[in-house]
Amino acid sequence: MSKTIAIMSMSLDGFVADPEGGVAEVFDWYGAGDVEIHTGGSDPMTFRMSEGSAAHWHELTSQLGAIITGRRTFDAAQGWGGNHAWGPAFVLTHDAPDGWSRPDSTIHFVTDGIESAVAQATEAAGGKAVALHGADTIQQCLNAGLLDELHVDLAAVLLGSGVRLLDHLTATPAVLGDPVVVQGVGVTHLRYPVLR
Repeated sequence: MSKTIAIMSMSLDGFVADPEGGVAEVFDWYGAGDVEIHTGGSDPMTFRMSEGSAAHWHELTSQLGAIITGRRTFDAAQGWGGNHAWGPAFVLTHDAPDGWSRPDSTIHFVTDGIESAVAQATEAAGGKAVALHGADTIQQCLNAGLLDELHVDLAAVLLGSGVRLLDHLTATPAVLGDPVVVQGVGVTHLRYPVLR
């Protein structure tokens, strides 16, 4: 059965972006090593991670079949060139943007909520896991009781303010199982099962 996995980089004090929406500091670990990582997709990128982070990245991304994200992330990423590296992307939004009904794209816009997004992404993932990205998207999934795992890449930085990953939670306390911990350079990768 397909799992839903929240994946997010976060500062030690709990922020995924600074007050202006900048994310550079929480993603510095993407360039903190010698192992080249090629993302694929329509807008491929190359990162140079530490050995620990690269092994973590390969293991995680090899099990993904689709992604759910929010409109702000979609806009910031300029739609990933039409095809996300992790498979079909389901973008939670109130309104689909103009010009995105493209025959060569695997981007889908979901206007009827997180439950619908999870159902559509799970079907598209073909038995693989569904990644969730973006603070609001992760919060919605956790509040709906649909999150199976929480993956936090804990960056070695304190932002002081900005966008919190675990804000606006209504389904609390949410009990997590024991973490799997992977040490990188400038980051600690934490993977928690969400207990039901």
